[in-house]
Amino acid sequence: MGYKRVPRQPYAVALEYAPPQYVSPRVTARGRGELAERIIREAQQAGVPIEENRDLVELLLQLDLNECIPPDLYQAVAEILVFIYGLNEQWKAERGLRCRHDPQNSSDEY
Repeated sequence: MGYKRVPRQPYAVALEYAPPQYVSPRVTARGRGELAERIIREAQQAGVPIEENRDLVELLLQLDLNECIPPDLYQAVAEILVFIYGLNEQWKAERGLRCRHDPQNSSDEY
C-alpha cells in the first residue's frame, strides 16, 4: 500500500506595526490557500520583506483581522520585526539613503 504526499496548503499573515496608533502589531491580512498566495504575491510586488515561520503563522491565523497580537506572541513577532528592520536599514545603506539610526541626522524624515 502506497501513501501519497498531499502538498501543504500555504498560509500567510500580514502584520502592521504603527506606534503610537497601535500598542502592538496588528493583523492586516490573513489566509490559507489561494488567499495566502495572493497575500504573499502582493507583498513581494510591494517589496515587503517576507519571513517564513509556519508555527507563528498558525498562531496568528487564530486572530481576527485588525486584532493586535497578544502579549504571549510579542517575543516571536519582535524577533521577526528586528530582522525586517535590519533588512530595511541594510537596503537603505546600500543605496546611500539615510538610516533611522544615523547619528549625523536627528531628523525623522526618510
